[in-house]
Amino acid sequence: MSNGEVRLAGGIGARLSEFRTRYEAAQALGLKLDLTRGKPSPEQLNLSDAMLTMPGLGSGVTNSGVDTRNYGEPDGLVELRAIFAEIYGMPVENLLALSNGSLRLMHDVLVFAYLYGVPGSPLPWGREEIIRFICPVPGYDRHFAICEALGIEMIPVAMHDDGPDLAVIRDLVANDATIKGMWLVPTHSNPSGAITSPDIARALVEMPCAAPDFRIFWDDAYGVHHLVEGGPEPLPILAIAEQAGKPDRPLFFTSTSKITFAGSGVGFIGASDNNLLWLRRHLGVQSISPDKTNHLRHALFLNDPAGVREHMRRHREILVPKFKQVDEVLHRHLDDYPGVAHWNLPAGGYFISLNVVPGTAKRVVQLAGEAGVALTPAGATFPYGTDPDDSNIRIAPSMPSVADLAQAAEVLALSVLLAAAEQAVAA
Repeated sequence: MSNGEVRLAGGIGARLSEFRTRYEAAQALGLKLDLTRGKPSPEQLNLSDAMLTMPGLGSGVTNSGVDTRNYGEPDGLVELRAIFAEIYGMPVENLLALSNGSLRLMHDVLVFAYLYGVPGSPLPWGREEIIRFICPVPGYDRHFAICEALGIEMIPVAMHDDGPDLAVIRDLVANDATIKGMWLVPTHSNPSGAITSPDIARALVEMPCAAPDFRIFWDDAYGVHHLVEGGPEPLPILAIAEQAGKPDRPLFFTSTSKITFAGSGVGFIGASDNNLLWLRRHLGVQSISPDKTNHLRHALFLNDPAGVREHMRRHREILVPKFKQVDEVLHRHLDDYPGVAHWNLPAGGYFISLNVVPGTAKRVVQLAGEAGVALTPAGATFPYGTDPDDSNIRIAPSMPSVADLAQAAEVLALSVLLAAAEQAVAA
C-alpha cells in the first residue's frame, strides 16, 4: 500500500473514550524517549572503540610511505579508498576519501555546481533563472534542506519499492531544462527502505534529459547497512553509467558515519574522470588535504571489504531486535483496526516508515510528544516539510534500548488510534 492509501476503519470513533483513557494512562508514565533521528546507539559505537588507539605512536606512515600526519594525498588515503571502491564496484582512481561525512560533501558539490556549473553546463546553476531538483518522497529531509537553502525548487516524485517513479521522472526531465538533477538513496532508502532495481538505475542514467548537465546525486548511505543476511550488493552506478554512454550523470556519495563513529567518520565521492577533474579543481581551493590520520585508523580497523561486512554483521545483531520490537508492538495494537495504519519492516537502513490515516500525522506526532515520545516532525520526509496527505511519519529505532522501544511503540500506537478516532468523530 503506497502513501495516502491508508483508509479509516469503520466504527473506530466509538472507541474514542477508551483510547483516550489508555492514552492518558501512558501519558502518566512520564516517559522521555527520542525516536527523532537515526543515531547509532552506544552499543554500536562501542564496536569501533579499538580505533581510538589507532594508528598509535610512531605509526603514522603507511606501508606505501605516506606520512599521514603531513599535507598531501588530496584524493585521500589509497588504502582506505581501495576498500570502499571494491565494495561499491568502481575503480579506486574514481573514488575520493575526504571529510568526516557525506552530507557535507553533497552540500559542497551542489554549491560548486551553483557557483561554477558542472561539466556540460551552459551557465553556473546559480545564474539560471530557475533550478529544479527531483526529490523522491518520502525522502531524506537533509537533502531537501540543501535545496531549500540554495533556492532550488523541489519536485516530489513517489518512491516505490523498486525505486523512484520512472515514468514520471522521464516525462519531467525530457522537456524541462530547468531540472538539473535529482536525489536518490538507492539502497534501503530513507525512510521507506526501498531498494532501487538495476533496471531503474540503468533507465535513470540512460534517459534523455533536456538539461545537458543533469546529475543524479546517488547517496548510497546505507549500501552495507543490511538488517537481513545476504542483503543486496550496492549497484555499481559508475559502471552502469559508463556502459550507458552517460558517465558524467551520477555523482556517488557514501560515508562511514554509521559504520564507525558518527561525526568522526570518512565521506566518499565517486565520479567519472571528467567530473573528478572538475571536483579536484574546486576541492583544491577549499582544502590542501583531508584528515589522512583518520583515514589510516579506518583502514587499519576495517582492513578489507570482508572486515567491513563482518563489522556490519555486528551492527545488525544490535539493530534487528529493535526493529522487530517496534514492528511487534504496532502489530499487536493496530492489527485489530484495519486501515488505520501500515508500515514497513525494512531489509536495511535506519528507519521504519509509518503511514497513518490521512490528515492525522501531525496530530499523532503531537500526541506522542505530549506523552513523552519525541518523533520526527510530520512532513519532514517531504520537500518544504509539507506532506500533502499528512500521513507519513519516520520512526528511528536505533538509539533507544529494546525495553524503551517497547514503551515508545505503545505510546505511538495509542496516538495513532486516538488521532484516528478523533478524526472519525469530528467527521
